[in-house]
Amino acid sequence: MNNNCLILVVEDDTPVRNLISTTLASHDYQYMTAATGEQAIRAASDHSPDIILLDLGLPDLDGVEVIRSVRSWSVTPIIVISARSEDTDKIEALDAGADDYLTKPFSVEELLARIRSTQRRLTYMKQSGPDKPSFNNGALKIDYAGKAVYVNGEQIHLTPIEYKLLDLLSHNVGKVLTYQFITKNVWGSSYDSDIASLRVFMAGLRKKLHGESSIQTHIGIGYCMVRAE
Repeated sequence: MNNNCLILVVEDDTPVRNLISTTLASHDYQYMTAATGEQAIRAASDHSPDIILLDLGLPDLDGVEVIRSVRSWSVTPIIVISARSEDTDKIEALDAGADDYLTKPFSVEELLARIRSTQRRLTYMKQSGPDKPSFNNGALKIDYAGKAVYVNGEQIHLTPIEYKLLDLLSHNVGKVLTYQFITKNVWGSSYDSDIASLRVFMAGLRKKLHGESSIQTHIGIGYCMVRAE
């Protein structure tokens, strides 16, 4: 994995910030730091980092506000690193536009794994481009132009809703999508009944794909399509 990317570390706790910085430096990552939300937004705007590591408990702004601000003009991947461990906090951050969520205390090995996963997704997006005609992930192939889905070369017939779900997950491969995000994009709303329907449709989709789609369930939060190695 090429470590030639710039990572912005947003953390007001000095020992934690130093730990992350030392870890990045020891693995040859370029990095810069910010201790407040305002500093983070300014640094993200001025330096265009490749990845942002963001604490939510900042002294001036809540981290979710920083996410919303950055998302208004940038698609830079944001990995939240926070002591907030409730599902509601994770959902709020992910719905605001965060790409991943790591709970404190964390191991540096897991942090590096999350960064590598994000780098792989960035590499895939750059290689494929926004208008790629098809998507391949292990045994799964999606022909976007023909709206056709194949598993191990065999075409699988999906309902319109099932295809929309698969299409949305594939365009966000490696990213955890919350129930609310998915239902708003597929149904246009996010009522409890929509989320209940989502679970039913997802179960049907997985059955048709014979488990080859690498769709992971994040209990209480949502779903993620994992990029096949």
